[in-house]
Amino acid sequence: MLFLDRAQAGRELARALRTRQEEGALPDPVVLALPRGGAAVAAEVARALGAPLDVLVVRKIGAPFQEEIGVGAIVGDAPPLLDEDTLARLGLDAGDLGRVVERERAELHRRERLYRHGRPAPDLRRRTVIVVDDGLATGATARAALRAVRLGAPHRVVLAVPVGAPQAVDLLRSEADDVICLHRPRGFMAVGLWYENFEQLTDDDVLHVLRVAGGASGPLAP
Repeated sequence: MLFLDRAQAGRELARALRTRQEEGALPDPVVLALPRGGAAVAAEVARALGAPLDVLVVRKIGAPFQEEIGVGAIVGDAPPLLDEDTLARLGLDAGDLGRVVERERAELHRRERLYRHGRPAPDLRRRTVIVVDDGLATGATARAALRAVRLGAPHRVVLAVPVGAPQAVDLLRSEADDVICLHRPRGFMAVGLWYENFEQLTDDDVLHVLRVAGGASGPLAP
């Protein structure tokens, strides 16, 4: 399965979620996108479900010498959630990541300020929270996001992605009440390989998605 772009992937994902909603499995939903890439996917999901859309900013922590290698992730002001096995394989420990964590946390807070404009995070209590991204590679950022969502005392937590590495999908089943992944290719390699158009989204793209969603389905706050 090759998706044309994130919007088309979002519509395919929305159909699967809409079926669950009609079965009564997604009461009182709120959709949280992992920006930037997840925003365009989540917009289609929120529209189909008639649910409010918001963002949950998560930042990957990369290895100091090769930042493409994810060794963990951060959400808000919480301590980093680190992949101890990967750190051990790379001969690293948490003390080696200080500068990377500091830089990524600064970028995380910059995006939160920009995307929210002072608006508080949504109240997740007793709601069905659907966390959406454009794909799963290692699953590190999604795992950090799901654990952060759990702290909000939701009724149910669902992770929904168009495509993901099989091992990452399996890993995250213990973190969510339900994991919906349309495509789990054995030769996964990278998220972008499963999209014809995988252009990087900008902050303006995310803001546009949020503005449109706010106008279409009411304010972003719950």
